[in-house]
Amino acid sequence: MSLRERLRALIPTREQIHANRWLAWLGPWLSHSKLWHWSRRGVALGVALGVFFGLLIPIAQIPLSVAAAVLLRANVPAAAASTLVTNPLTFGPIYYGAYRLGAWVTGDAVPPHAITGVGTATSSEDQSLWQRVAALGKPLLVGLCITAVLTGLSVYGLITLVWRWRILSRRRKR
Repeated sequence: MSLRERLRALIPTREQIHANRWLAWLGPWLSHSKLWHWSRRGVALGVALGVFFGLLIPIAQIPLSVAAAVLLRANVPAAAASTLVTNPLTFGPIYYGAYRLGAWVTGDAVPPHAITGVGTATSSEDQSLWQRVAALGKPLLVGLCITAVLTGLSVYGLITLVWRWRILSRRRKR
């Protein structure tokens, strides 16, 4: 069994979703055939949407990426699965890198000594603690926006190029 066949066996079909009592209410929106078709444009757009929402939003990534996939007629399973780009192992490095990028772009940087001891503040230092945490907001938000947009566009282009290359190489073999 090839990798493609294994992946398709794991992904629920439209019929399974319509038969599920918890997901049946989504039926009218998920009934369009383009949402489940494995085409170059649909998969590339689905993965790009999933990566975008996975990087930008820390909660409710899957519902938002599926909603965007339904609106834009992208591949729903690809959109949902690609939100897992952020997970407990990658969350820290991605957000730290986004913060550093945002701090570089905005010019706002929290000094390293301001972050130390974040979990050890006493009640008299609470105001200072919240000011330090709030100072992370603008650079982090700017960095996450830049990272999400650039990564989403890059993934869309990369999938499109690889898909096209595979099709052309198969045609040459014939």
